[in-house]
Amino acid sequence: MALEIERKFLLKEGAWRNEKGTMYRQGYLSSVKERSVRVRMIKGNGYLTVKGISRGAVRAEYEYEIPGADAEAMLQDLCEKPLIEKMRYKIEFKGLIWEADEFFGENKGLLLAEVELEREDQPFVKPEWIGEEVTGDPKYFNANLIHNPFSKW
Repeated sequence: MALEIERKFLLKEGAWRNEKGTMYRQGYLSSVKERSVRVRMIKGNGYLTVKGISRGAVRAEYEYEIPGADAEAMLQDLCEKPLIEKMRYKIEFKGLIWEADEFFGENKGLLLAEVELEREDQPFVKPEWIGEEVTGDPKYFNANLIHNPFSKW
């Protein structure tokens, strides 16, 4: 089974802004607590991702590349709305890749960062632009931001 071990944090302003970002558009075919099925477009490429329920920082994850035209059609016609739109910045820091997300649309103003780990108890150093940890708070899950967008908090 493929596992994702990911910690999520609020993001402060900082050096991550110096990086070149990539626009992500994503939507959900299913966003129930037990599983999510996500469609994502990145630079014209499509991806389908199935994720299981989170247990701490760990959950099952399966991701597959799909034709960009199929992903675009699913985003337009099948996915729950609103779509998630964000600029993602990837920053290497102390041997790990941090993903800083700046959200737009219904979630404009939300800034989150994630780091994937090899094991849940793996020690790591946080950059100065990392704020409070929100790993276990479901309101920050992308799949939940379509039902309760940041603009309505």
